[in-house]
Amino acid sequence: MASKNQEYAAQYAECAMAQMRRYGIPASVILAQGILESSNGQSRLALAENNHFGIKATPEWIAQGGRYGLYTDDKPNEKFCSYESVGESYEHHSRFLKENGRYARYFALAPDDYKGWTQGLEQAGYATGGRYADSLQRIIEQNGLQRYDRQVMREMEAQGKRFGVEENPLREAETAAEYAFPVEREEFLFVTSPFGMRPAPEDGTKQQMHKGIDIRCKGDAVQTTERGGKVVAVGGKSVTVEYTRADGSRVQCTYAHLGDMAVKVGDTVQAGQKLGTTSKNGAHLHFGVRQINADGTQRDVDPAAYLAEIVRKGNLKQQALHDGNDLLAKYKGAEEAGTEKRLSPDEWMKKLLSSEDSGVGLSGCNDPVVEMAVTAFASLMLLAAQIDGRSEEEQRAAVSEAIDSRRIDLKPLLPGMKSCELAVGENGRATLQADNGSVRVSRELTSAEMSRLSAALNDGSLSEQARRMRVAGLLNSVVLAETASRNFEQGMAEQRGQTENLKR
Repeated sequence: MASKNQEYAAQYAECAMAQMRRYGIPASVILAQGILESSNGQSRLALAENNHFGIKATPEWIAQGGRYGLYTDDKPNEKFCSYESVGESYEHHSRFLKENGRYARYFALAPDDYKGWTQGLEQAGYATGGRYADSLQRIIEQNGLQRYDRQVMREMEAQGKRFGVEENPLREAETAAEYAFPVEREEFLFVTSPFGMRPAPEDGTKQQMHKGIDIRCKGDAVQTTERGGKVVAVGGKSVTVEYTRADGSRVQCTYAHLGDMAVKVGDTVQAGQKLGTTSKNGAHLHFGVRQINADGTQRDVDPAAYLAEIVRKGNLKQQALHDGNDLLAKYKGAEEAGTEKRLSPDEWMKKLLSSEDSGVGLSGCNDPVVEMAVTAFASLMLLAAQIDGRSEEEQRAAVSEAIDSRRIDLKPLLPGMKSCELAVGENGRATLQADNGSVRVSRELTSAEMSRLSAALNDGSLSEQARRMRVAGLLNSVVLAETASRNFEQGMAEQRGQTENLKR
């Protein structure tokens, strides 16, 4: 089983080798410093600020807009650099050595002279503790980190390359974020069902534990959330990725209801790497998280807690919204969680309809009829949600359900109906589906009907009660007109049948 030092080295070897190509600093030395200075990436400074080399923020760094955190080192409240990613920390570490006159002489050493470099770092006073060179050399030699130096040297010689920043620009993969959400979104994940107890799908009168969260998706690529994960299970339309922690525990993330998989068991994956694609039939992505302790005990945890940790470590901006509420808020610090703004039903609806993060795909596509249908859908949604004195929480839930299913339950507007729904199809057109007890109607609304409906919904001179009555009358007239049309056709068919019988 790999040691914590070896796991860290495997995770960040590419970053270290990239720095060796750019600056001529041995990759082994960079990795050894990262292991020692960041406690294998688990120090407070590494987890909160992505700072793996203990570099303090200079006045120049701050003047240039560099972020920093306050920590106690030699003195309390010292300023330490804060980075967007660990890759950025590695790059700044190399520049710190290159631009600091104390280390200038060591850049004349051979790029694979790790002993010369470790002694030079100690002599130049990189760390205040004693025997710094011995500590670094012991980490290098016990974990075989020299192999990364040899790999770079062989590569440079075989390809005729030269060391240096100009000759070796950073690739996107070497500056990529260390953390990502399970689905790429600009603003938020639309969570249709959170972790916890919920009505059982087979029997709504019973409660069932939902061991994950459902994320609204439709043919979306799903991606890994951290670097250095290992794929431990693939099959049954699901993928499971495992991440090892410094304390010997493991975290497993499972992605279910996939249409296809892009990885196999045993693969090592990086943050943001594609694992597969969700199905295109509108199914949700089920994202589950399991904690496996060092003693082998395990439990399912709320994925919102895990995502809150990812947000903190990776400085991510996305949210996970369920019925307009951020599920991550309760797992954030009290001060940060207190700044969360609760959306009104109207704001929640507008956010869902206007953002790609919802994954809903209700769009007019410059078709005026479709635009009219979507506008009417949105207005009807709020009108139906506000009936019967529902609370704002219940209204937000009704909005979520309507947009997720692309259907609005209009029975509150038409209580005389056995059932009545307005649905927006894949073509963006609105279809009324109703059952008045004697006949079932399913008909796409015409442009004229949509126009009259939109006019009633947006008539500011009407009171709420008058608007509801006007809309109910319009919808009821559609049902009655369809019923009359069917009765007429049925009567004509019967008349034709009687005429045929007389001819015989």
